[in-house]
Amino acid sequence: MLIYNSHGYELVKAQPNTSEDFFNRSEVEYEYNGQKIVTSVLYVRFFEEKLSEVSELNLTSFNSEELVDFRDVVALALIIKNPDYRGRKRIYINELDQFVKELQGVDFDKVVGYVRSIKQNSNKIELSI
Repeated sequence: MLIYNSHGYELVKAQPNTSEDFFNRSEVEYEYNGQKIVTSVLYVRFFEEKLSEVSELNLTSFNSEELVDFRDVVALALIIKNPDYRGRKRIYINELDQFVKELQGVDFDKVVGYVRSIKQNSNKIELSI
């Protein structure tokens, strides 16, 4: 699988009566079965704050000096860990328990390394999964 880009961002309100500013979006652009796909993961921003309290996840890969934020790796981590998500365009997670479950067992050091490599070299990387 070729990974072209992995990034994330905080949503902002498009209109005053929407709740978009409570969500983050993580996107990964990759080639799967000969097709270029963008998978987008939408999740509640509050989840990132709660993750520091979750002992099942090792988040030591993220610090303020890095080029990589947590939201930059979520979509990539999900398609690596769960083959059912490969090829999907959208994933929505609105439960903290589900979010934690989906990310359990992810080697964030590796995933952060992949994203860092893409960002620093502005190049695609190949993963064998």
